[in-house]
Amino acid sequence: MMRPLFLGLSLAFGLPVWAAEVPVVPNLGQGALGLAIAGAAPGDVLVLAPGRYTGAIVIDRPLTLRGPSSAIIDGLGQGTAVTIDAEDVSIVGLTITGSGMSSPDLDAGVKILKGADRATVENTHILGNLHGVDIHGGLDATVRNNIIEGTQQLRVNDRGNGIYVWNSPGALVEGNTVRWGRDGIFSNTSRKGTYRNNLFRDLRFAVHYMYTNDSEVSGNVSIGNQLGFAFMFSDRVVAKNNLSLGDRSHGVMLNYANNSDVSGNLVLGTLKRSAGTKNEGPPELGTDRCTFIYNAHKNLIYNNRFEGCDIGIHFTAGSERNVLTGNSFLGNREQVKYVGTRDIEWSFEGRGNFWSDHPGFDLNGDGYADSPFRPNDLMDHILWSQPAAALLTGSPAVQLVRWSQSSFPATLPGGVVDSFPLMAPLTIAIPPQYAQMAAEAVENRAKGPIDDFDINDLSSH
Repeated sequence: MMRPLFLGLSLAFGLPVWAAEVPVVPNLGQGALGLAIAGAAPGDVLVLAPGRYTGAIVIDRPLTLRGPSSAIIDGLGQGTAVTIDAEDVSIVGLTITGSGMSSPDLDAGVKILKGADRATVENTHILGNLHGVDIHGGLDATVRNNIIEGTQQLRVNDRGNGIYVWNSPGALVEGNTVRWGRDGIFSNTSRKGTYRNNLFRDLRFAVHYMYTNDSEVSGNVSIGNQLGFAFMFSDRVVAKNNLSLGDRSHGVMLNYANNSDVSGNLVLGTLKRSAGTKNEGPPELGTDRCTFIYNAHKNLIYNNRFEGCDIGIHFTAGSERNVLTGNSFLGNREQVKYVGTRDIEWSFEGRGNFWSDHPGFDLNGDGYADSPFRPNDLMDHILWSQPAAALLTGSPAVQLVRWSQSSFPATLPGGVVDSFPLMAPLTIAIPPQYAQMAAEAVENRAKGPIDDFDINDLSSH
């Protein structure tokens, strides 16, 4: 009695009636896997035995390719190794390598084309390709629990991305380990994506957004990259609970990013400094800016920890109506860099931020300092606009100016004001395995920076 019911459901929902597991062996020569695909029925599961399957393939019908990591699909350096050109295709547990290296053609280990909706790539090793996975128009793709390692042979800007998402709404990218190549995830002209719990190492950007809206970046770890999380020309992004450990230039960047929620993130540079001091002296190897906010508006930035950077937060280019509350700024050479003529309040509903260099008291024990805090004074503004003036930092004249401003606040220039500073910092734990990776990244950095990267040149994406 069950068979007619199953048959009726299969016909109603377009499921294959006679799907089968089909064993595939590699000893039939180049193109063997392509022949197996051509002979398969929609819904079949091709089970690949260990060995090397040579030649690029195109999956043009709903199929599952499954096998151990010792089953290797090798594109032999020609084009994309695996092209998915049908709905409901799954690739599970294989190794994919040997794409071409043509940037104009976006050669990749796996390419998911427009119309190839609901594709899944999981538990797969994708090694040594130009791009790892290129989600190029397919809807609701899933890229999960893969190891993706790009090429190290080209200049950084000539490498491909671990995962490239272009105009592919609904993408879910989670649990992947991405190393080498250019960007870990580059999402361009897309929306409604979820990128969570991924690990990124030895890249240019960990996560790089361009024109990507209504999406989430959460629980990711960026270690020793040039830049952690960059959100550019993107709106309504939720960036929460991410770690940026020892990234070189920036931990989090908001560049023309609006109406976003940035919370629970930790940016930790590698500077060895004592809390509560101006930390004079040359920097050690560390992060330039924990956070950079450039022409970004109406963002909610709260409960983040920014620690051990040259600049805790660089705020510029007319960014308006942002809310900053509950953040902790610890041991940064300059807590805030803001050049402006008016005051900006960084507290919300009576709750400000923690500043490690604020010599405040809390006489009533309510958890808030009894006096407001201004992170910068007139000399900071002079030093930013006239770097040569740094030679005078320790002079009596400079110390007199700073003493005068601390004693007579009316002489202070416009800038950031926190009227309700917190007395205790936020704590965000670092799992031990990531702390060890960050220590290794610092050691590797001492061997020399990547020589073809300039964070101020954002024209190459």
